[in-house]
Amino acid sequence: MLEALGRACRGPGVVYLTGGATALLEGWRDSTVDVDFKLDPEPEGVFAAIARIKEELHVNVELASPADFLPELRDWRSQSRFVGRFGSIEVRHYDFRAQALSKLARGFDRDLSDVRAMLERGLVTREGLRAALEEMLPRLEQFPRIDSAEIIATLEALDLAMDQE
Repeated sequence: MLEALGRACRGPGVVYLTGGATALLEGWRDSTVDVDFKLDPEPEGVFAAIARIKEELHVNVELASPADFLPELRDWRSQSRFVGRFGSIEVRHYDFRAQALSKLARGFDRDLSDVRAMLERGLVTREGLRAALEEMLPRLEQFPRIDSAEIIATLEALDLAMDQE
């Protein structure tokens, strides 16, 4: 899909992969329901390309990132790991810390499994997640659906479970 997107875009830009796309590329999942990503900056022609790719490859593509659910971390761009260059576009994984925290905020079993996989692969650390959450806490009020106490409790429960293994 990334090759097709890179061929179809007519200008430079950056695609930040999130969720299932990251899980597939990093190897802890064999499939995903959809491909989520953020564009910043948006490559020229990307929306026409996405429409064609969705039809040709029969894949669901969504413009979504942790920034839709949680405050952005100040260094998220520099912490977004490079995947590759495809035509005129650069592809990166959206900051793993932000991805993990958005999964902790949602709290589904699959999300928690994803966070464990990220920790086991060294993509994030528990200390890094706590520090990132501390940075976000003063701005969480901008996201009224998010309960900061629940995220903290979920992270603490994950810490405890991993310490017991």
